[in-house]
Amino acid sequence: MPMSNESTSAPASVPTAPAAAPTSAPAPARENRGPGGPGGNRGPRRDGPGGGFRRDDRNRNNRDNKDQGDGPTMIEKVVFINRCAKVVKGGRRFSFSALAVVGDGKGKVGIGYGKANEVPDAIKKGTANAHKKLVSVKLKGDTIPHEVFGEYDGGKVLLRPATTGTGLIAGGAVRAVLEAAGVKNVLTKSMGSSNHIAVVHATLNGLLQLRMAADISSMRTTVTDADKL
Repeated sequence: MPMSNESTSAPASVPTAPAAAPTSAPAPARENRGPGGPGGNRGPRRDGPGGGFRRDDRNRNNRDNKDQGDGPTMIEKVVFINRCAKVVKGGRRFSFSALAVVGDGKGKVGIGYGKANEVPDAIKKGTANAHKKLVSVKLKGDTIPHEVFGEYDGGKVLLRPATTGTGLIAGGAVRAVLEAAGVKNVLTKSMGSSNHIAVVHATLNGLLQLRMAADISSMRTTVTDADKL
């Protein structure tokens, strides 16, 4: 008995419907990653549009910037660093001393001396001592009001005023003190000892002798009134 065509022929392929596109799952809720939340401390929490820092962090940054930006800018110069060796049983032990000059460039200048076993510590001590010994000197614009001669120990320094454009004609320790004080046009001559400590203090001694014309006039008026009495 002949077989039907349905049993001998291969089954026709049935077209399948295209798979549906996967639907996006809802985003999980944002976890609190701040201090005390899951995941530990992940840094300062950000809030608001743009992800800014918290108010406490902003205030802290403002205080830091204020501390760094406010206040007069001080000029700090290291004039000389001396090394001293002490012979001990195991060899030589070194120590350092630093001579520093500090000023605001507007008539205030100070000299400091520091000693330590390391150079950075010695410079730090010398600078700190210079800040404690700031004194005011009389200046006439960017030069000194009159000629003056300063002495300290064996150091002798002559200072003369100069016109604008002359520049700071000085070197070594004298130049460091004058730059810190704010003098830009002056003629100088060191005629004594070349010891840095002596020269620095001799320069400062000369600056402290400076007087303005109004000060001298008032002193003369006071003396004249006293003579009349």
